Amino acid sequence: MKNGNLIRRCRCTDPKTKKEYGASCPKLKSSRRHGTWTAVQELEPNQNGDRRRFRRGGFETSTKAQEELDKVRALMAIPEEDDAWGKTQISDLLENCVKDKDPVPDYDETRRRFKTGQSLNSKVTVAEWLDTWLAGRKRLRRGGAARYECDIRVHLKPHLGHLRLDKLRVHHIDSMFDAINERNIEIQEQNAQRRVVRNDLKATPNKGAENRARRPWLRAQLDAMPAFRRITGLNTQPHIRDTLRAALNVAIAQQVMPAFNPAAHVELLPGTKPKALVWSDERIARWQETGEKPSPVMVWTPDQTATFLDFVEQDRLYVLWRLIAFRGTRRGEGCGVRWEDHSAKARSLAIATQLVQDGWEVHEGAPKTDSGIRLIALDEETNQDLLAHKARQQREREAWGEGWQDTGRIFTQEDGSLLHPGKVSDLFERLVEAAGLPPIRLHDLRHVAATLMLAAGVDIKVVSETLGHSDTRITRDIYQSVLDDLARDAAEKVVQLVPHARRPLAAVKDGEPTPSPRRPRMTPPRKSNEAKEERSA
Repeated sequence: MKNGNLIRRCRCTDPKTKKEYGASCPKLKSSRRHGTWTAVQELEPNQNGDRRRFRRGGFETSTKAQEELDKVRALMAIPEEDDAWGKTQISDLLENCVKDKDPVPDYDETRRRFKTGQSLNSKVTVAEWLDTWLAGRKRLRRGGAARYECDIRVHLKPHLGHLRLDKLRVHHIDSMFDAINERNIEIQEQNAQRRVVRNDLKATPNKGAENRARRPWLRAQLDAMPAFRRITGLNTQPHIRDTLRAALNVAIAQQVMPAFNPAAHVELLPGTKPKALVWSDERIARWQETGEKPSPVMVWTPDQTATFLDFVEQDRLYVLWRLIAFRGTRRGEGCGVRWEDHSAKARSLAIATQLVQDGWEVHEGAPKTDSGIRLIALDEETNQDLLAHKARQQREREAWGEGWQDTGRIFTQEDGSLLHPGKVSDLFERLVEAAGLPPIRLHDLRHVAATLMLAAGVDIKVVSETLGHSDTRITRDIYQSVLDDLARDAAEKVVQLVPHARRPLAAVKDGEPTPSPRRPRMTPPRKSNEAKEERSA
């Protein structure tokens, strides 16, 4: 390592030349306090072979300048003598330190980073690290990667991306969620305002001069308002936090940041997972009155399910609707199931692949979870329906001739091409409306299957395995309200097994309770003191 040196200079100027004396000022020899000290250290040449130096001045004493020079020399001594690449990296670090006017990096931290092969740049921002982390998540399913990317793009980068990774603290993350909740309030208010104007526009008829003048004004108001937007709810916020925590865990493991994960110490308001509710007569009446569903997750009764299946009996995708309603396959699993997965002899269907919608594009992927790869049993009627569907598909193949697309799927378009999951959902909603049934989502038809199995007394473990849940606790969490309804129904049935004429505990007459008939007591009544005295006499 080349040696550095200390230079003493000042800003005095020559009266004649108007140039600074620099290190040749006469006063520097006569006064120890005149001028300032500068530390200079030769660095390794850059990749082009150009000479470069670490130079920092303004020190009042030579002692302080020497301390700065010693720090630089210590950093330069970290690489081995024959480690040219390492010396270049340290020199790059010191050169950037001078350019950015930053303090000399800490020796211990720099040495740790150098020995572990990490970047010596401690100014990695949260945004830069999130990009690096996401690029390294190559084993993620496309849906999971899209969810992480959305969390990073929409929330984490705008709020935290500018912060240095090693300076990220809990209060920074708390501030992000505070800002998200404040934004939610603003969105809700703007949505409410837009909804009022929209409803007013719908209620304004086309007839009448006043109405014809009012409608353009209302449309102009709508155009000036922000479009309807979704809030970032309490159930979504934990996923944002978990995305950040996962990224920071990798940063800690790779020693890019200190061994403290601030995201793990952020407390959020508790969210509520929607519970599956059955469309009872009372709930239907309330929905018809207000237009609001009692819960985001609604399921049909067995009679309502039968009404739907009867209505769609002649539909091309009848067997798909039946399969989801009775066996609870997910939308993508139903669209992606292949003929090779069906065993007519064993009356079973293997769920080994699915069609995943990414934006509007569709691609084939593995089931949502490892437990999603499963074998489901089929009832005899569904098994026969599948065989009839296969014969129908063969007739469609012959009709299309060379235009037929052989995808090997059980459920396809008329030309054999893949079903689009989004279009299947749209078709289902139109069929539900045409059948005059209370609305449910296509995914809720999967919940109907779970409800039917639970109502039939199927063990919850079997239900969980059929649905592809990894744990029965997931099934219980989702269908707890349904289980409660079934428990109350079971209690009623138990009582009905013992017929008896029930008598009231206490009849009311003229506002006063009438005492119930006297019953034999479990223990004899206590005798009075008078009775004891009579016996003793």
